[in-house]
Amino acid sequence: MIRDRAESGVRVLILLAIGTMAGAAAFTHVHDLTVAHGQPDWIGWANAVAVELMAIYLGLEIRARRRTGLPVGLVGVLLIAFALLSLAAQVAEAEPSVWGWIVAAVPSLAFLALVKVVLSSAPTTAPVPEPDQPQVDWRHDVSEQVIEPEPQQPTLPIAPVPPVRPASSAVLPPVGVVQPNRPQVVGIIR
Repeated sequence: MIRDRAESGVRVLILLAIGTMAGAAAFTHVHDLTVAHGQPDWIGWANAVAVELMAIYLGLEIRARRRTGLPVGLVGVLLIAFALLSLAAQVAEAEPSVWGWIVAAVPSLAFLALVKVVLSSAPTTAPVPEPDQPQVDWRHDVSEQVIEPEPQQPTLPIAPVPPVRPASSAVLPPVGVVQPNRPQVVGIIR
């Protein structure tokens, strides 16, 4: 356990050292290229900050989206675009030769390699069980578990409901039906 923590600490230190040096070189190249093409000094630093920190942010955003299961397509395309922009600034500032371009590209390529390594590592948190599900110890066989049935609630018998006939739409009784309590009205012929 101590060995794993020490190894993790060393990896983080190396990651930070390479990231810092690659970032410093990339910042300088983007700044210098911006100033060389007529922009004020402060805009050179603003461009450098925007390009380099956007690439770092997009790398972190991809990792967060992967943890939550969200799509990473557009964010990945933006990451590549900002990394290529940084790479182009570094190569443009280099001596115009193959070796000059290769040496100038090292900071951006190192940054891309670090992002790839960090993003491809598995998350360190264990999956959380769903709240409605009971926690099962994976070391025990499922067949050993005793599952007790849930108690049954008593049910009341349901009496059959007699069929209901539709009500007659007629207001008067049918012809020929005599109603003994009906008063006789003179003059009404049926």
